[in-house]
Amino acid sequence: MNRVIQDVKSIYSQKKRIIEEKLKGFRDIWEQGRQNDILHELIFCIFTPQSKAVNCWACVEKMIKENLVLCSTPASLLCLKEINGVRFKNKKAVYACMARDKFVKNKKITIMETIKAEGGPKEMRGWLVKNIKGYGYKEASHFLRNIGLGKDIAILDRHILKNLVKMGVIRRVPESLSPVKYLEIEEKMRVFSEKTRVPMDALDLILWYREAGHFFK
Repeated sequence: MNRVIQDVKSIYSQKKRIIEEKLKGFRDIWEQGRQNDILHELIFCIFTPQSKAVNCWACVEKMIKENLVLCSTPASLLCLKEINGVRFKNKKAVYACMARDKFVKNKKITIMETIKAEGGPKEMRGWLVKNIKGYGYKEASHFLRNIGLGKDIAILDRHILKNLVKMGVIRRVPESLSPVKYLEIEEKMRVFSEKTRVPMDALDLILWYREAGHFFK
């Protein structure tokens, strides 16, 4: 058996309880209707492209601590030292405020109702890609997984794509990911998930763990 596949199955077997707890924590955000947490994850996934996730989450945590989530401006976000860990911080500060303003009216958060109206996770993802500046399929998928709706969707960043090549799921990392190509690779990953009996939403966590030695978002 392919060594990477062996590692994936071994990690899933050995860390299954921790992985399931992590995924349950994501699901609880949605099932308990935690609108604030959903908004935090939305902003986090705006920050993450080409940036380290831990740095992006540190910036979101600072926004929470300074009460900047609901009333920030791009200028106030750029005053946070933590945002220096976010690549393209000027652009993403603007995008974060634009996204927040779609779902906050008179300090009332309506993000859950808005995206739920679109239907299931795949429909929600399509809406997010069209309506959230800075979101492509990868970022929208990451967000949905982080709020417990990622059971059947893939987060196809370059790290995941490289591992899919190593596992023989795809032949090579594509130079670019059009929506059609994204969905094509996602389907191949779904077949791989069924064959290995490793859930789709667990695969990203496992591949992260394999590289970093710990679980994160």
